[in-house]
Amino acid sequence: MRRIGQILRGYVFWTYARGSVHYDVMVTLILAFIFLAPYWVNFNDKPVMRSPHPMEVLVLPDKDDGFIYEINASAVRHEDDDAIREDLLRVIEPIAGEVEIESYQVVRDSHGNISVYRVRVVR
Repeated sequence: MRRIGQILRGYVFWTYARGSVHYDVMVTLILAFIFLAPYWVNFNDKPVMRSPHPMEVLVLPDKDDGFIYEINASAVRHEDDDAIREDLLRVIEPIAGEVEIESYQVVRDSHGNISVYRVRVVR
């Protein structure tokens, strides 16, 4: 009984020399825990599913060494020109920094509804 107590004490305090049978048993038990525990223990560490950003912005190179930003029409809530420009800047500036809208083009789908705004910006 005393011998078993010494063996268990050696396992708890990790006193066995590297390469010994008891050392190999301890390493095997640790590896078994690492690889087998996820099958029996629920760690609740699944990744959080995130939906994509509702305002996808497509950035295209422009022929004049600039960029064209394509913004979904759902990002624009207003109908007058100044308010449209403000809505477009609200989406573009977090991506591009402080910019000014040089021009924008309304792209319509086959039913005549606005689908995308193509915006040319300057710094």
